[in-house]
Amino acid sequence: MSISDKQTATSGCGCLVNSISGLAMTHKKKSNKLTIDLASHSTRGLKEINEDAVGFFSPSEERLLEGKGIALVVADGVSSAEAGKDASETAVKRFIEDYYPTPDTWSVKHAGQKLLSSINITLFKRSHEFASEEKGYLTTFTGLVIKSQTCHYFHVGDSRAYLFRDGSLSQLTRDHIASIASGKSFLSRALGMDNCLQIDYSSLNLIKGDQLLLTSDGIHDFVDEENLVNTLSDSTSPQQKIDKLVYLALENGSDDNVSGVIGEVTSLPNESLNDYNSKLTMLPFPPPLDTGVKLDGYKVIKELFASSRSQIYLVKDTDTGELMAMKTPSINFEDDAGYIDRFIQEEWIGKRINSPYVVKVIEQKRKRTCLYYLMEYVDGISLDKWMQQNRFPKPKTAISIVEEIAKGLNEFHKMETIHQDLKPANIIIDSVLNIKIVDFGSVFVAGVAEIFIPLEHEGVLGTASYSDPKYLLGKNTGIQGDLYALATITYELFCGELPYGKKIEECQTAFEYDRLRYIPANSLNPMIPVWFDRTLQRGVMFDLEHRYQRIADFLKDLKNPNSNYLRDDPQIRKNKSQILFWQLLSGFWILMLLLVIAMFKHN
Repeated sequence: MSISDKQTATSGCGCLVNSISGLAMTHKKKSNKLTIDLASHSTRGLKEINEDAVGFFSPSEERLLEGKGIALVVADGVSSAEAGKDASETAVKRFIEDYYPTPDTWSVKHAGQKLLSSINITLFKRSHEFASEEKGYLTTFTGLVIKSQTCHYFHVGDSRAYLFRDGSLSQLTRDHIASIASGKSFLSRALGMDNCLQIDYSSLNLIKGDQLLLTSDGIHDFVDEENLVNTLSDSTSPQQKIDKLVYLALENGSDDNVSGVIGEVTSLPNESLNDYNSKLTMLPFPPPLDTGVKLDGYKVIKELFASSRSQIYLVKDTDTGELMAMKTPSINFEDDAGYIDRFIQEEWIGKRINSPYVVKVIEQKRKRTCLYYLMEYVDGISLDKWMQQNRFPKPKTAISIVEEIAKGLNEFHKMETIHQDLKPANIIIDSVLNIKIVDFGSVFVAGVAEIFIPLEHEGVLGTASYSDPKYLLGKNTGIQGDLYALATITYELFCGELPYGKKIEECQTAFEYDRLRYIPANSLNPMIPVWFDRTLQRGVMFDLEHRYQRIADFLKDLKNPNSNYLRDDPQIRKNKSQILFWQLLSGFWILMLLLVIAMFKHN
């Protein structure tokens, strides 16, 4: 097997692609945070063409470097498939070019798996286009993404990734090779081999001085571990090391294409808390704002909300007359770096969620003199107040509200973000019953969670009545956590109470939660059918294995009776037993009557 002669490197934020046999390239990225010395070499060796593809990309833009990291890739096109060169080049080029534009809220794992699944389908379809010519687009793939202090690696096939640390070499990937009789083996997995891709993914924490090595089998099949270790231990540059490995492979009789990439970690993001805090507190906290006060061209009309953590004001842009909501941090947390970090993150998250069911964060047009952010103004009331005024709404109205909340949550989940504090007080409903989800203070963002921040945030910020108990006890339950909150709100809309009663607000341990018992919805609202109650109960189950996995399934069972919830209905079983009893009793009396009649006739 082999791969193509392609080299992808960086020049600023651009991608430079070369197709010259025997090409070697090095790149050193300077940054105050993550810095890695990169080098690669790819040659056709003894073969006529190079079906190996290698590449790396290190962004010059700090936002991309911090949010996306640095990518290193090796792909080994399967020569027997006839289109191995095209396959490997496509895999390397598309992975590097398409990874960086992915939403910055996505985790590396999610982004990588999405991209590779798409690349796999593309290659698989191309292979079938040439089925009659036996031309297949197959390639191995080994890629690393180094983000913050973590190395994420994706792998399929028999190219390899190694970690060299403190004089010890470890293979990070496993070869997807199947052995058959006579000592022969074949590739069991590759990009483009099947329409369903099985990709290996894992991650590891890095330390300064780590060396990461990617190789095609043209190197690791012909250079033993001792020579790999000796080469990586040299005090030479990464380029000299990869050049030497290629040379050793050819000297040892490699009859394949020979390619590899090396990345040496020279520094990792590790700012001091004082450095980080100074960046966050460059803007001062605004004082409490009275009606009529002007701040940066925004006039305060009135205070909409105030708590110990923040204030929200209705303001008017003095230039355009547009009404907006201004959120300001509470001066109670002026010295709390963790709080300030979360407050700044709220605005960033809000700008990335685009849904008619989620409040919009407005882009600042003027320079800020204080710490605050702007949102669209929604003329309405919170859902908790609406439910107090509209106890037991019509089922159609209640379901419509639940569906809109679900649509808003789905927009969060598409961006790999979890709200984590969904409650009626964080949902605004207007006069025509349209809703907006507000408050991003507790939102979990997968992409941000991967970035090193020298702060310890509060563990949980959810509300005991509506947040998943698993989350409140320290476990991130993801979509199922938001689903629990949605099911709890649905229960309250139809019943006017909470599914486990008010005692849930007092629970602090798993034992205390285990003592709670679900209150059947039809005991509070007799109009609720059993199947609907079963749906609500499953939505708020503490056991994640029994709770719904997807919001769509929960909504489906709310609107359409689930036959499983009818089949084992105890009331139906009770009714059936009663009917059977009376049927047997009636049959007995009919039989006795017939016997009596027969006796009279006989006499």
